[in-house]
Amino acid sequence: MRIVSLVPSITELLWDLGLGAALVGRTGFCIHPREALRGVAKVGGTKDVKLDRLRALAPTHVIVNIDENPRAVAEALAGFVPHVIVTHPCRPEDNRHLYRLLGHVFGREADADRLVARFDAALEAARGVAAARPAERVLYLIWRDPWMTIAPSTYVSATLATVGWQSLPPDPATRYPAFETNADWLDDVDRVLLSSEPYRFGDKHLAEVAAWAQRPVHLIDGEWASWYGSRAITGQQALAAFRRALDQA
Repeated sequence: MRIVSLVPSITELLWDLGLGAALVGRTGFCIHPREALRGVAKVGGTKDVKLDRLRALAPTHVIVNIDENPRAVAEALAGFVPHVIVTHPCRPEDNRHLYRLLGHVFGREADADRLVARFDAALEAARGVAAARPAERVLYLIWRDPWMTIAPSTYVSATLATVGWQSLPPDPATRYPAFETNADWLDDVDRVLLSSEPYRFGDKHLAEVAAWAQRPVHLIDGEWASWYGSRAITGQQALAAFRRALDQA
């Protein structure tokens, strides 16, 4: 069994399922667990996969994701890889199926069940935080120049909702809409969150955004909301703690 993962969060999940020894390839964006991955070959990025490099690894299984990897890459892989596993978690609850799918394919059912139990506990705790507080409408920024955010149909938005944060705008035309800072719907925003990925927002952006948003602005680790797989467990825990901390500030 020789596995290549083209999905950063699933690369970490494979390790947590006890499959590290079978992992022979990854993208340059697969960074967790950092030290353990140093010896695993890189095959390009999530969008620009080096197919010749991947083919040379002779994988038996390649894992792709509908949002992360171009369809053309998956179609090309089907021509020479025995098993191409396509994933597409759309909400936090989909992690249960993801754990069990990979657990079944690779004979790690018991490890998958343990992750499901841990995830369920983290999700329940996060929802408890939401239940104890008024809902807030948030602007979750993922890009600058142009300013871009997320639609309610995204995994990120569904994850934020577990702690009582409703992402705006409510009905954009695309999943990751660009917007102008004078948009009418911005008047409904209670709080602005600056994600650390894909754009690396930092301290220097806080005042800039606050100037046009006229709302509280905070930095947030993008992995908490956007990484599915095993990191969704610690992500839910971190989001819940973050929401509590902001309410107490």
